[in-house]
Amino acid sequence: MHASDVADDLVEVLFTEEQIQARVAEMATEIERDYEGKDLVIVGVLRGAVMIMADLARSLTKHVEMDWMAVSSYGSGTKSSGVVRILKDLDADITGRHVLIVDEIIDTGLTLSWLTSNLGSRGPASVEIATLLRKPEALQMPIEARYVGWDIPNEFVVGYGLDYRERYRNMRDIGTLAPSVYS
Repeated sequence: MHASDVADDLVEVLFTEEQIQARVAEMATEIERDYEGKDLVIVGVLRGAVMIMADLARSLTKHVEMDWMAVSSYGSGTKSSGVVRILKDLDADITGRHVLIVDEIIDTGLTLSWLTSNLGSRGPASVEIATLLRKPEALQMPIEARYVGWDIPNEFVVGYGLDYRERYRNMRDIGTLAPSVYS
């Protein structure tokens, strides 16, 4: 689905499919450089990270293990509840390994702060974060992401894995959702 298919639901398109693919490829190049010769496992945060996880993994030219976690802090609303629950844990043992958490967006930072701490307690060599989007104005918890696609305003965005009530995830672009859709 393209932004043009749901144009009436969007205020504007922030990033096109082509811009997203170019930035993900740049991030992959940085990651390969920084993890040269290291045992890296990338951990996608379900469900939103499916798109960036797949595209990032395909952009890497070295072997990488992929694993997934599902955590919940949103419910069906538009704001984080701040309470994190693990719905699906890792299958891999990360002891002594370099872990790169891959997520589509850092909003409040509450979920990723909790997840970084949780994974860090499992004895990895390192835990870092890669995210396509970050909302600096929305941060409630200091969170350091090693790789960031773009900083964006504190607006409700959808597409490329980002959803509103499970809709818009399959949109190839990223756009700002019109308030009339969610208010």
